[in-house]
Amino acid sequence: MIICPNCHHQEMPGSLFCSECGAQLVLSEAPTTQHIQRNPSDMLAIQPPPKSPISPPVQAGANEAAISLHMVDSGQVVQLTGQNEFTLGRVSEGQPILPDVDLSHYEAYSQGVSRLHAALKISNNRVVITDLGSSNGTRVNGQKIVPHVDYPLNHGDMIALGKFMIQILIRK
Repeated sequence: MIICPNCHHQEMPGSLFCSECGAQLVLSEAPTTQHIQRNPSDMLAIQPPPKSPISPPVQAGANEAAISLHMVDSGQVVQLTGQNEFTLGRVSEGQPILPDVDLSHYEAYSQGVSRLHAALKISNNRVVITDLGSSNGTRVNGQKIVPHVDYPLNHGDMIALGKFMIQILIRK
């Protein structure tokens, strides 16, 4: 285990950033961040979609939402097409399972992106994100999400994979 030098939270070996306070764990000098107290409202509340007694039938050619990822640092936009689920991560030598969206070209390693960090899913014109148990966590609009739980996304939401920032662009 790695102990965060800032808040003393225990992290898994290989973590680059503390999942509690965001401090960098591999340092060449003393840390410069402060611990910020968490509020109970820091976690996103999951609200199930309203239940309707009868769901309208989905037509065979119905258009699903289209997703694009705006890489905040580089300004590049990547369109995601051809699937209803996309894994986000980075490629590493000898890695047997590869992510659908390789963020290696955007210096993802140095920003704390795991090999298989998160998944985006499109279903019934809704887009959700799921953290796949990443080392450095996933945040939606600054709120840390719980691993392996689907969280709804809206057009323009900001996603942080570790410290790597992406803006989600959804066209319905």
